[in-house]
Amino acid sequence: MAAVSATLIAELDEAVDGRSPEQRAEILRQVTNLFLSDAHRLSESQIGVFDDVLIRLIERADTRTLVLLSNNLCQASSPPRKAIRQLAFHQDASIAAPVLKKSNHLPDKDLVEIANTCGQQHLLAIAGRQTIHESLSDPLVERGEPAVHHVLIQNLGVRLSEAGCAALVEKARGDCELAERLVRRSDVPPGPRRELIAKLGDARMRFLQSVPPAMREKIQTTVATTADQLEVPAPQPIDYAKAKAKIAELSRAGRLNDSTVNRFAVGREYENVVAALSFLSAVPIEVIAPLIKSAELDGLIVACKAARLNWSTTTMIIHHRPDCAAVTKQELEAGRVVFETLSLSVAQRTIRF
Repeated sequence: MAAVSATLIAELDEAVDGRSPEQRAEILRQVTNLFLSDAHRLSESQIGVFDDVLIRLIERADTRTLVLLSNNLCQASSPPRKAIRQLAFHQDASIAAPVLKKSNHLPDKDLVEIANTCGQQHLLAIAGRQTIHESLSDPLVERGEPAVHHVLIQNLGVRLSEAGCAALVEKARGDCELAERLVRRSDVPPGPRRELIAKLGDARMRFLQSVPPAMREKIQTTVATTADQLEVPAPQPIDYAKAKAKIAELSRAGRLNDSTVNRFAVGREYENVVAALSFLSAVPIEVIAPLIKSAELDGLIVACKAARLNWSTTTMIIHHRPDCAAVTKQELEAGRVVFETLSLSVAQRTIRF
């Protein structure tokens, strides 16, 4: 089989030499499609031949072609392992990211090496993997920038070591958003959790003292309204576990965005809308759930703004609320003004307060 592979590679080199980039991309596409269509029937040695061919073609492919290849191979059940590894170690993060995030066939030692040597975009992709053990989360905590830490903390499949957790707690002392996400993890020890909660309380008090009186009154009204709604027992409590799991998976796959939430709203998938707003704004389900059914729009608008949704998606959520009267044009216009004048930071602090 090795002799056959060597002969095939020699013929491939001869066939590819002198071809245009477009022609080389087409050859790689055809070879990839051939492999994926028959992968489940190929023996290990046959996969090895495809692996050698793909490696040779990867060396001569352009960025766009390699990004497509990475996306095609990242979820293959029996992938060509050398090709997967070469893509994972690629210096261009757009090429490496799909396999770093989704492939289950990269050895832990390779992932740890990449986490210890490559750039922040590589680390960000690894932080979104479905499962991350302590040996891998440690270098992500140590070398990662805030964006990596935020993805890591929100990932339910991450296991933090004692040292890694302590390092994140230390970083959270200067980052309220990181602290708010970190206190929601069950693996944070009680002592550091109490310290972070106290820090957040102080930060919220300083925020309230710094905002103009008119905005402060608006915040207090919103909070009081939400608190009153929370005191009313729901006749049939909703189990959001399935929705929360779905939203976490969408986030790991990089598909939790305005388009997805918009589709949930139009489809009246209320549990998914609530879970998405909770996840994106980093506040508990219990805070968001009453807002989606409230006749008052302010709280829901603040939550949508805090979740970084656009006004179009916010409008769809408002129009498709369950058991609520239709919104008038005047109410919607007033809501739009609130949405556009409210800054992201104020919205996030308000809803978290």
